[in-house]
Amino acid sequence: MKGNDTPCMAGLDIENMRYATTVPKRFSQIELRDIAVSILALSLAFLLMFRSTDFVTAYFKFYLGDLWAAGMFGMMVLIVVLSFFTHELGHKFTAQRMGLWSEYRMFPMGLIIAVLMSMFGFLFAAPGVVYIRGFVDKEQDGKISMAGPATNIVLAVVGLALAMALNGQPLMVPFYLLFILNASLALFNLLPFGILDGAKILRWNTAVWTLMIIIAGVLFGLRMFGLLPTFQYTLG
Repeated sequence: MKGNDTPCMAGLDIENMRYATTVPKRFSQIELRDIAVSILALSLAFLLMFRSTDFVTAYFKFYLGDLWAAGMFGMMVLIVVLSFFTHELGHKFTAQRMGLWSEYRMFPMGLIIAVLMSMFGFLFAAPGVVYIRGFVDKEQDGKISMAGPATNIVLAVVGLALAMALNGQPLMVPFYLLFILNASLALFNLLPFGILDGAKILRWNTAVWTLMIIIAGVLFGLRMFGLLPTFQYTLG
């Protein structure tokens, strides 16, 4: 998600923000901290959500025994980095290319809720937002907002293609999860409500938003409505 800078932003280092507006730099120490905490929290949430899913856990239990959870957590970290991190970087770097200050800030309560809900097999992830400082017109706002879900759509397509190509092999599992996560992230962020990316894209260009949400909806619906082939693998 992406949000515009406001005078009151909880947890922000105002002095660091002022410095960042005059001396361009890619990441601040606060931003790197927030990114790392968000990645670890979301990885834990996905681990908890899939901990009872034999389709996901069987591979790690077979090869790692009692250490299966550590191996599965490592896989979740990689998937979250590819999915969540690239989404936020899409917003950040697009804004920076326009000469704007932009930094990610985590929502601690959103991360806590994500971990707690994942224990019950359901995940609603609102880990944080990329804040933008500077004048942004409607077109710029739309293009910055579009960059996040666009990366998720690309990753969902890549994940699905590789999962289908590797179907029957254990290596298929992480690509299948990559597909699931990114299809879900793309569709959720493209909803035209509140501070979600979809609302800003729709205000800028209805045709672009319509095309993107159709693609995301199709990707999400393929799994939701059982239109994909059966994914399976054999251990041994």
